[in-house]
Amino acid sequence: MHMNHATFATGAALAVYCTEERISFAEAMLRREMELSGSAEDELRAEMYKNLVTMRASIQKGLSEKMESVSGLSGGDATRLFRYAQRRGSFCGVNTCRAVASSMAVVEVNAAMGLIVAAPTAGASGILPGVLVECGQANGWTDAQLVDGLFTAGAIGLLFSKNATVSGADGGCQAETGVAAAMAAGALVEISGGSPHQVLDAAAMAIKNVLGLICDPVAGLVECPCIKRNALGACNAMLCADMALCGITSLIPFDEVVDTMRIVGHDIRSEYRETARGGLAATPTGKEVAKRVRRNLGRRD
Repeated sequence: MHMNHATFATGAALAVYCTEERISFAEAMLRREMELSGSAEDELRAEMYKNLVTMRASIQKGLSEKMESVSGLSGGDATRLFRYAQRRGSFCGVNTCRAVASSMAVVEVNAAMGLIVAAPTAGASGILPGVLVECGQANGWTDAQLVDGLFTAGAIGLLFSKNATVSGADGGCQAETGVAAAMAAGALVEISGGSPHQVLDAAAMAIKNVLGLICDPVAGLVECPCIKRNALGACNAMLCADMALCGITSLIPFDEVVDTMRIVGHDIRSEYRETARGGLAATPTGKEVAKRVRRNLGRRD
């Protein structure tokens, strides 16, 4: 029996459905999309595979070409970290450094006006591809498994979209890099054989780790501190996946975490919700950078 997509309203309901049907989040998301779109499963998988191809290409572009944004504020850091990751002695380890570098690479490509997949947003576009592609390579996952991971991530992102927000202007950076980390963490857990409840635990812990994180883009651009927050998001996702897979649970259930994120996001002052009027954007250096960027782009102060 296929799920009535109207019941796909909470994480708890989705977990119950998956447990009863003995299916994954990915399969549940596929069934929902088949109902809503009328498309066949192979068509939906082919469409999702295109996203995977684009994600891989953005990582490769960011790591192999000299990326520099129009503003001049970003470019090259991803490659710098990726090369550093090859050395012995990195504190995070090679795999984590590579995933973080790949995540940064995607956001550098975005800042340089390149093609990326917004997952769930352009500002948080590096976390899911960086984590999935690099962990997939390290673990020998197939493209089919990675596509399943993207459907799982989509299911988690959908729950946040329905019950909270994925907009920095609405909920701060917790709603962007936080949700992206939750999506990635859940995908890692499911591909690794975790249960539906472990998927939700990983996603919940990822949000709890950055609850209340503000959005304060310097000069109003998706570069500083956004790119380095994608780096943090990649680490956050991998750590929370490991915690869930080893049996650590989230004391606060996933749906309550989502509700809390929505409430906290609305409580964040407008200065800290993508307006570039507070936080790092309002520092002396942040203001000077903004003036310089406006001059370089031919705008009046």
